[in-house]
Amino acid sequence: MLKQLMNTTLAAGFAVIACTAQAENYPAPVPLQDGAQAPIDAITPTNETLRIAYMPPATEFNYYIAIGEGIKAVAAEEGVEVFMLAPQSGADINGQMGMIQDVLTQDVDAIIFGTHDEFAAAPLLKQAVDKGMAVLMINSDIPNFPTPIHGVVGYSQRNGTHNIADWAIETYGDNPLKVGIIEGQPGYHSTERVGGFLDGIEGNENFEVVVSIDGKWNVEGGNTAGMDILQSHPDLDMIFAANDYMIIGASFAAKALGRRDIVLLGNDGDTSGLEEIAAGNITATVNTSPFLMGKAAMHATIDALNGSYPGGWIETPTSIEDKDGAISVLQEPEKLFPQPSKEY
Repeated sequence: MLKQLMNTTLAAGFAVIACTAQAENYPAPVPLQDGAQAPIDAITPTNETLRIAYMPPATEFNYYIAIGEGIKAVAAEEGVEVFMLAPQSGADINGQMGMIQDVLTQDVDAIIFGTHDEFAAAPLLKQAVDKGMAVLMINSDIPNFPTPIHGVVGYSQRNGTHNIADWAIETYGDNPLKVGIIEGQPGYHSTERVGGFLDGIEGNENFEVVVSIDGKWNVEGGNTAGMDILQSHPDLDMIFAANDYMIIGASFAAKALGRRDIVLLGNDGDTSGLEEIAAGNITATVNTSPFLMGKAAMHATIDALNGSYPGGWIETPTSIEDKDGAISVLQEPEKLFPQPSKEY
């Protein structure tokens, strides 16, 4: 089993870390850039039972449902009300903006959000901050959101994919490789994840990126992109995709073309991706533990509403998982959503 934790300060996951505000719940936050931090003391909850909106970019991604399950687990422990509101498609930016507008008219104390278009969301989230709501971003490490918010919770996106590039070099770097990249829909997440992988292979003469195209973050888009890449570059050796859904789609394309020799690398640690790795259909992924991320985000949000969270970025752990590692993760189904299709 290859188990490489990406950040030495998080080597023990969410174990107790010195100098943390809430050591049992999340690591010490890193300050946001100057001007990006909304004041915690301006948060003014209005409900006796705290009411929190979880607003991911889409319901089509099980990854965000897994984050939501972590959020719900903490809400149940703490007696907090939480509801999820999101469009079905991650490409439906207007739909998400309309939902944020709706929440602004409701009796809500906090918003935990993720978005594929931070610039579209910023004016609405400014209104939420101005109304006294706590506003935290999930699944990100963005240090300077276009408008000040109270916190950011997520893994280091660029470091995670840089490390899977390091793993690829260590594992396959002795021979010349032609590499294809499947990007996500344009935006911060795609830029950081693709950028981290490119940073990792930069200067290595054995890795040649020959094509990079958009896979739209989903399985269908990854399948289309994978088919295009493999048909236009039949001598391709490796595909890196910016999330697990797209690499799953690419694996379907590789199988249809009889290309069982392709190295397929993803990013997320989604249950379906881990099961595809365990089955030998995908090579490895960056496991970002979305359930634990959701728990950390909810604890931080409650602390923000109570005035005990200092603000800043909470970094959540990542690891590189190949087949043996994926099976080990799947053997802890209580930390996954959806549940694995079988017992490992």
